[in-house]
Amino acid sequence: MSTASQPWYRELTRYHWFVFIVAALGWLFDTMDQQLFTLARRPACQELLGLSPSDPMIDRYGGYTTSVFLIGWATGGIAFGVLGDRIGRAKTMLWTILIYSLFTGLSALSVTVYDFALYRFLTGLGVGGEFAVGVALVAEVMPERARPFALGLLQALSAVGNVSAALISLGLGRMQESGVIDSAWRVMFVVGTVPALLAVLIRRRLKEPERWQAVAGDAVVKRLGSYGELFGNPRWRKHALLGLALAFSGVVGLWGIGFFSPDLNRLVFRKTFEQEARNRGDAAADQEFVKLVIARPESLDEYAKRIQPSNLLSATAGTKDAERIYATAVNLHKAGQAVTADAVLAELDRGDPDQAKKQPPQSSDERSRRAAFLASPSDGTDGADERLAANAERIEKRTKEIGGRLTFWASLTSMMLNIGAFFGIYAFSRVTHLIGRRPAFAISFVLAASSTAFVFWNFQTIGDVFWMMPLMGFCQLSLFGGYAIYFPELFPTRLRSTGTSFCYNVGRLVAATGPSALGLLTSVWYADKPEPMRYAGVTMCSVFLLGLFALPFVPETKGQPLPE
Repeated sequence: MSTASQPWYRELTRYHWFVFIVAALGWLFDTMDQQLFTLARRPACQELLGLSPSDPMIDRYGGYTTSVFLIGWATGGIAFGVLGDRIGRAKTMLWTILIYSLFTGLSALSVTVYDFALYRFLTGLGVGGEFAVGVALVAEVMPERARPFALGLLQALSAVGNVSAALISLGLGRMQESGVIDSAWRVMFVVGTVPALLAVLIRRRLKEPERWQAVAGDAVVKRLGSYGELFGNPRWRKHALLGLALAFSGVVGLWGIGFFSPDLNRLVFRKTFEQEARNRGDAAADQEFVKLVIARPESLDEYAKRIQPSNLLSATAGTKDAERIYATAVNLHKAGQAVTADAVLAELDRGDPDQAKKQPPQSSDERSRRAAFLASPSDGTDGADERLAANAERIEKRTKEIGGRLTFWASLTSMMLNIGAFFGIYAFSRVTHLIGRRPAFAISFVLAASSTAFVFWNFQTIGDVFWMMPLMGFCQLSLFGGYAIYFPELFPTRLRSTGTSFCYNVGRLVAATGPSALGLLTSVWYADKPEPMRYAGVTMCSVFLLGLFALPFVPETKGQPLPE
């Protein structure tokens, strides 16, 4: 059988497979870290900010921390991309893995949203550097015919890292639901330190590619990893800028929209889980807890620390009296003021203190309803302390259960999205082999825009997780299979890591505006809408058009050797 007629993987030697496995594991663990952050972002911001689960400020700060992470990712990618060309692919990969493992673990120790953002920036430094050196390594070691298939599979296996993160989150969500752990998101980041073990394998056996060694040893060594060389040559400059446009479009689409689908999931499903609790009478019991606390303000010494206002249920979906009255009582207590029904009502007249800004004056109906609530008896004094304790225990248990269920379903959402991503990325490698790079990208950009808008507008039920998320993952992540195959084909060996990193990571640096834009659209522009994230997500799908507009100007590289 001729070489051309046999499957591509038949051409690989044992060392080819070793290089592929090491690079795939490095990128797999890298994407696992990314996905752990995606799943932990919302509960982390809620806990560190002390906000109600429905507070739009969570989305804003979630967007900010994601943008900071992407800035770190881009910064590290640019720096390590240059190092990958100058000191070698294997050495650089070792450092990137150690950095993202260390700072992922430190994220678990966050006490404010600001140190959390700092740890995410430092994690991003390592995460960003791994991709460019990994794909450059595989591109230079693999036989020519096997190269695009190996790179496509390498990127497809990144979905396994994302699914692994979802499985970790699933297990921790169940543990939180059952009360075994208090905070699943912190444990997720501790698990994220495991990839550091891969560095041992890299240090012992991985060699630099012969292509790189040959270039590093000749007279052009001073030009290795040079941005002056990258932008001084018209051909490489054009490739770098067009690759940047392609990457920006897909990265914003993924990190500014697609990876917020678990957050949309939490918002939709929380309503379902809280309604279940209302149906079994929890809202009335929560109201009893609030009235008993105000009747016995000394009990706030204990309960203000244990029970967050955001964890109380209203009697109906449109009423938040119990939460707001309790929040006001807690704030008065913390300020050292007397907690009485009249004091609480007077404070409510001035605006709700649990909001980021004061609300307009209450309507007479609102005031009358709250005054009636505060004036209603607390069922006497017999057994009041026991009822307070029982209610507090019930509220705490329900809070953990709902938090665990939301983590479980957010994790399942991520898993479904990434199962679709695996097939989408590998499908790109097959399609591009048949029709070329540019047509495959064009199809992917159109499918990514239409599927993402469809999912964000129509996602409503638990059942939608099992078909909408794989659909969006298949279409949206297929673009990243294209990046892994195409970017190394645009640059010569001495600039391959630098050029690939420029496209992918400067694209990410510019794309860091995406998550912040989504957060601002959600919390400001569409704040008056019933579910603002839907409107924000659909609006931002227009970013995929940028990549589509850049395609007529990029070179077709199908069937061509790597440039030198």
